[in-house]
Amino acid sequence: MQIPGRELKLIVDLAAESGVGGWQGSITIPGLGLKGAPLDDIALKGSDIVFSMKTALADQRTGPAKFKARFVGDGKLAGDFMQAGNVAPFALEKTGPPQVEIPPRSTAIAKEIEGEWKGGYELLGYPRKVTIKLQNRGPEGATAEFFIAGRKENKLPVDRVVQQGEFVTVDSHETGLSFEGRARKDEIQGTISQGPLEIPVTLRRSN
Repeated sequence: MQIPGRELKLIVDLAAESGVGGWQGSITIPGLGLKGAPLDDIALKGSDIVFSMKTALADQRTGPAKFKARFVGDGKLAGDFMQAGNVAPFALEKTGPPQVEIPPRSTAIAKEIEGEWKGGYELLGYPRKVTIKLQNRGPEGATAEFFIAGRKENKLPVDRVVQQGEFVTVDSHETGLSFEGRARKDEIQGTISQGPLEIPVTLRRSN
């Protein structure tokens, strides 16, 4: 994909859902720290195909990021990427069978880790406040609400919560952001990661 000043590599996986008649897909954009973000509203009509990203790269004003393309040859797609009022051309070439990312599974967490945790850090001169609310939900494992507030508050879509011993991980694969920390008494010392960026954060229980 060609955006002003640079080229972004795209890896798009599309697969027909057997017996359902629909499609499923995922996208990886290493340059933006996105890995296996789900694709939505996949529609094929003749030689045209459209799909969107409802949460990753979505804009509050203009809505989901969208791809609109046409088959231009054997195993080749070309079209436009539309996001926040901007349009960028992109081209894809088939390289193999689909490897659609399967949504990861969460685990249960210890009762001592359930609850609301708060902390903060500074990035580019601006303070950020972090809030993570952790809760078990039976056989489906744990769930989390993950907020980062700077000049505005962002609620990150969480798709996996995992506890291994003292360590707990909260992943938002759609945004490429995760928190991993070591829980001890009433604090979790950890790191927020997004792509090459790693920021130390200490969360303390707030309830």
